Amino acid sequence: MPFEQSRPTTAGVREVRCGDLLYLTSAASPQFARPITVRVIRALSDRHTYHGWLWIDAYQLGPTGDAVARRELYLMPAGAHWLTTVPARRTPSGSGR
Repeated sequence: MPFEQSRPTTAGVREVRCGDLLYLTSAASPQFARPITVRVIRALSDRHTYHGWLWIDAYQLGPTGDAVARRELYLMPAGAHWLTTVPARRTPSGSGR
């Protein structure tokens, strides 16, 4: 997957911003045992959380890169992977196309 080079903040963790494309795995939160790709709408920084955790408002992206659901997610930005493009959809081999 095309990961973008991180630009760390003063705390050493990249800031989540509107428009960011994130690939979330269990490193970001146990709820992502099945990884998902999201496009950030906004960071919900007004919510009180544990140190190093963040609420975001985001669109979950499907295999074609289209939004399939709007979600509020709780995650550790330090465990998120920033993407530069939506991962390409895999086509089954032998499909005749």
